[in-house]
Amino acid sequence: MSGGYIAIDWGTTNRRAWRMSAAGEAEASLKDGRGILSLTPDAYPAEISAIRAQLGALPVIAAGMVGSNRGWREVPYVDAPAGVDALAAGCVTIKHAAAVLVPGVALRGAARADVMRGEEVQVLGAIAAGLAPADALFCQPGTHNKWIATEDGRVTDIATALTGELFALLRGHGILAGMLDGAVADGAAFQDGLARGAGARDLTVALFEVRARVLLGRLAPDDAAAFASGVLIGADVGARDDLAGRTVQLLAGGALADLYAAAIRQCGGTPVTLDSERAFAAGIHRLWELTR
Repeated sequence: MSGGYIAIDWGTTNRRAWRMSAAGEAEASLKDGRGILSLTPDAYPAEISAIRAQLGALPVIAAGMVGSNRGWREVPYVDAPAGVDALAAGCVTIKHAAAVLVPGVALRGAARADVMRGEEVQVLGAIAAGLAPADALFCQPGTHNKWIATEDGRVTDIATALTGELFALLRGHGILAGMLDGAVADGAAFQDGLARGAGARDLTVALFEVRARVLLGRLAPDDAAAFASGVLIGADVGARDDLAGRTVQLLAGGALADLYAAAIRQCGGTPVTLDSERAFAAGIHRLWELTR
């Protein structure tokens, strides 16, 4: 394992770690629910030791929320536009733990303000690995969906949507709680929701329609969750006015990626699904090389 290292994508609720070879190839991995919300700052040395016990006594490079003000140690954001060189320059080394923490990217100079931690590694890694062009629009579905634009291999714009979090809140609290327990899949109800949500300027009205449609027999109770999800994802995707005829690099997999792909197609875009783990590996390896 000479020359190898451990790469960690440390999120809010989950984390994923890989033992990487010196050439940047993943040799072993672990995934668990030990995200930053379950830890205090003084817990990280023991957590790193536990990861090393499973993956090897190797130096560590970690990206994501571990470098936030709620993580191990706050690493200042790098301002957009930012490429991999800027990220590497902003990394912070914790010498006693043989660990490097990667900064996130901040959008400060535009009319909007936005931030991200972790997603930039996947985006820049996808470009470095040749999975996506240097000038591209990326979509990273999740609890907080990210839209990320790049030019010449640098992150130039970020837009974060609380789509997944809103759905979870509606499912667990308020007037729609108990109505959104059905399955969510790309079917007629989801497509109807997409059509209702795309371009909607009355999102709160559209969401109450979930209840009204069920009560009035216009929507089957088992389809309420799919319709509501469609409304939210439709509003997220439909809010972009730059999708028609454009390719969207979709950094995700599984059911949620399928839902976003359907929404992107409905709004005139062409989704291209990328391997997010391969993209992360390529991005974190380039950062590892630049911080040696």
